[in-house]
Amino acid sequence: MAKSGMYVGLDIGTSSVKVVVAEYVEGQMNIIGVGDAKSEGLSRGIIIDIDETVKSIQNAVKQAEAKSGVEIKEVSVGLPANLLEVEHCEGMIAVNSDSKEITDEDVRNVAVASMVRSIPPERQIVALVPQSFKVDTFDGIKDPRGMVGVRLEMKGLMFTGPNTIVHNVKTCVQKAGLRINHLVISALALCETILPSGEKEFGTTVIDLGAGQTTAAVMYENELKFTHVEQEGGEFVTKDISIVLNTSLANAEGLKNNYGNAYSPDVSSKEEFPVDVIGKSEPVMVDEHYLAEIIEARMEQIFNKVKRVLREIDALSLAGGIVLTGGAASVPGIVELAESVFEINHEIRLYVPNHMGLRNPMFSTVLSIVEYVASFTEIDNIVEEAVTGERRAQSAKSVVAQNVVNNTTAQSENVYYDDEQEEQETPHQDEDKDDSIGKKVKGFFGSIFE
Repeated sequence: MAKSGMYVGLDIGTSSVKVVVAEYVEGQMNIIGVGDAKSEGLSRGIIIDIDETVKSIQNAVKQAEAKSGVEIKEVSVGLPANLLEVEHCEGMIAVNSDSKEITDEDVRNVAVASMVRSIPPERQIVALVPQSFKVDTFDGIKDPRGMVGVRLEMKGLMFTGPNTIVHNVKTCVQKAGLRINHLVISALALCETILPSGEKEFGTTVIDLGAGQTTAAVMYENELKFTHVEQEGGEFVTKDISIVLNTSLANAEGLKNNYGNAYSPDVSSKEEFPVDVIGKSEPVMVDEHYLAEIIEARMEQIFNKVKRVLREIDALSLAGGIVLTGGAASVPGIVELAESVFEINHEIRLYVPNHMGLRNPMFSTVLSIVEYVASFTEIDNIVEEAVTGERRAQSAKSVVAQNVVNNTTAQSENVYYDDEQEEQETPHQDEDKDDSIGKKVKGFFGSIFE
């Protein structure tokens, strides 16, 4: 069935907050409004000031409303992959109805059953992705509703994240006057939407180079297997330029965007540009090769840190190679630098959205949130209800923005997650943690990359 309806995506980034209003007509996405406001209140991808973040969200929403003519009431918001953990889960229930025909309630109940496990009190379940259902002895079923059986089973992927991060995101969106329609793991949305089916099956690493942090996500056998976050990104490049050239951060950002290159061997030292240096009345001339060396040093450091982590889980041998995206990936030479650092036998490429006016890697995440939510099936929504404890009155193709600006329809004030209810329903126990990234994923990966 073709995607249809209107969707709003919200990406709360370190350098900017982005809002996209999109309408699907016969499966085709049409962007009708965009908001891009300077982000305040975040550091290294994490919210550190709720009030400032709320203002940034409101500014971005106002821009999107003005451009689209739509009053935004609900959004699908991205959740960073910091300390994200993923594991397989499965549950089984007896079919309730006398006729033994499987209903929405049965699907909801089996999803709840699959999440019954011990979770540390500082974490919570943020997403559950259904993979397949089994009715009695028949498995591989995608939608069991309407079928007849006495036993229903479900297999899926369960994602857990830190309470603090989830709470802060929800609080900021709610205080901005919005309701969260879907809380989406940004790394999962990126992998699902920007990778073709073959790359998702045979394995690909997506590296999202943001302003405050860099996120590596490994997709293999159509599953998000692993995520890792480095607390460095594009704003660190800007700071390096500012310090080395003794210029303001604003000037440094402009130099990076106008003259920057991440791969110094491709840059000539004969081309120069003026730099306003603090304490000097006249600009100082700097050559492009020197600027490239500054950028290259920081980006090489980030790539090397990611490389060490990916090597531990043998992800560098995946057939799909590496896909780079995110705002910091827009610097010329980034692919060439990645090729020299990672030294893999497979392709390293840059992903750039192809939507008119948004052809910049910085919009990859917010667009992927919209596309990911638009692809939700009724089963996905029912399973999500099991995670949130909130019943949806609308279907998977629900409209998440009001087309008429003066619409006065009452909106539900319930936030997307009910922390108190979730803490009552989910048993929590402290579990010992292993500091080694390699040991943490050992057992989950097994020998899938061998």
